[in-house]
Amino acid sequence: MLLRPLRIWWLALALLLGLWWDGQAWSYVGGVTPERQRSRQRRRARWLTQAFLGLGSAFIKLGQLLSARPDVLPAELVEELATLQDRVPAFPFAVVQDLLEQELGERCAEIIDLESEPLGSASLAQVHRASLRSGRQVVFKVQRPGLERTFRLDLEVMQQVAAAVQRHPRWGRGRDWIGIAQECRRVLLRELDFRLEAEHAARFRQQFLDDPGIRIPAVVWELSTRRVLCLDYVPGIKITDRQALIEAGIVPAAVAEKGAASYLQQLVRFGFFHADPHPGNLAVAADGALIYYDFGMMGQLSSRLRSRLGSMVRAAAGRDAAGLVKELQQAGVIAPGVDPGPVRRLVRVMLEEALTPPFSANVLERLSGDLYDLVYGQPFRLPPELIFVMRALSTFEGVGRSLDSGFSLVAIARPYLLPLMTSSGASGSGVGGSANDLFNEISRQAAEVGSRALGIPKRLDDSLARIEQGDLQVQIRAGETDRLLRRLALAQQAAGQSMLLAGLAVAAALLAVSARPALVVIPLLASLPVGLSWVKLQGRLKRDGRIDQLPTSR
Repeated sequence: MLLRPLRIWWLALALLLGLWWDGQAWSYVGGVTPERQRSRQRRRARWLTQAFLGLGSAFIKLGQLLSARPDVLPAELVEELATLQDRVPAFPFAVVQDLLEQELGERCAEIIDLESEPLGSASLAQVHRASLRSGRQVVFKVQRPGLERTFRLDLEVMQQVAAAVQRHPRWGRGRDWIGIAQECRRVLLRELDFRLEAEHAARFRQQFLDDPGIRIPAVVWELSTRRVLCLDYVPGIKITDRQALIEAGIVPAAVAEKGAASYLQQLVRFGFFHADPHPGNLAVAADGALIYYDFGMMGQLSSRLRSRLGSMVRAAAGRDAAGLVKELQQAGVIAPGVDPGPVRRLVRVMLEEALTPPFSANVLERLSGDLYDLVYGQPFRLPPELIFVMRALSTFEGVGRSLDSGFSLVAIARPYLLPLMTSSGASGSGVGGSANDLFNEISRQAAEVGSRALGIPKRLDDSLARIEQGDLQVQIRAGETDRLLRRLALAQQAAGQSMLLAGLAVAAALLAVSARPALVVIPLLASLPVGLSWVKLQGRLKRDGRIDQLPTSR
């Protein structure tokens, strides 16, 4: 345990040093190119993934959480961490029996047959099949022994690392590392309490009680505790085993469509969704029903975001990029004070990609990439809940394509999003419902226009009065011009510092060959702060260049 904090600190320092090295153009033999940069960053990402696996449970979960934060990590790291799955050996069966006796006490008498071979083993727990006296077939999810102590130690060191990185003038600027560490601590400690996962499973099951095509295991509450979770045993065929599905008489394309429909219901109707739908958490029953497993990582759309979802969908359906950006700003998705120009350009491209037939099979994957490129290194942040939605949808789209090469989640989504395109956000029934929705929309727009028209005379009178008094000020702001002027000023400052560094270098050379060579220390010391300031300016120029490179049209 004493060496573990040193291992974590060493990993953090090695990662920061590696990222700094990757960002230096002179470190590339033969010159820097985008391909060489991406290749080196992918190698760095694979190294980090292996390091997280070596550190165990807390860091495996940390990597999975960070894979949903493209606003703080480069795209290559995000993509590699998204593939991080638990590959942890099982712990002895005797330990499982001891823990069940500690947690359940006399209730262990209900278990008459507990299989020694686990169905699965992960970083937090492993799963064993069992039979109860009542004949009920169940599975027990048993937490790894000593896990909470290791988790708390690792999370404490993570907090210290985050505080140190936050103070760094380059890595800490524009990112709340302390807040991210605290959020990870909160989420990971909640995952250690299996009672919360039981509540998630019960709530998720309640959402689909009336849908025979979706199956969620029921919780056995009397045999569930903080470290033990008991669920009904619901066997199924792994969702990506296409051949086994065909042999069982199940149409893979129908399974993909059923899964897409259930996911859209989770987002649009309930606002409570499965945040980790990778193939290990999905299966298909013998009758074709879709089975969900593992409810430790669930997502929930906030009431504020859901309340504006209808307006966002209407703006997207009308390909109104400016209106959609305005809705995103009002929902708090885009921070106030951010130049909306680059965001608007990207949203326009995304709408063209998503809503223009024929629908591309991997449209969500490409949109997620555009989203990641936009938010990383920029002065605004998308909320984690929205990033979790994008990640979950893109993951499920990959599962759907493995079942059906022509699968398109965007095409399937249209019927489920139509109710949100109405002014009320609820679906009407038949022609009457559509007529009422149209009438309500016309009435709303007429009231809005009337309200603005009534306010025009007062605004004109106020403006004329200010002109007469001589205190009317006109402010014009051009985002692109402001950025170019800022970059020009930074370039001039960098050029001045370069000349100063050159002068100090000449002075050092002259002093080195003079009668007093020891004085060479003076210009060398003076060049240190100037050199650091020059490096910072280069970083700022590079970040501003990223925004300028966003596409204006496609």
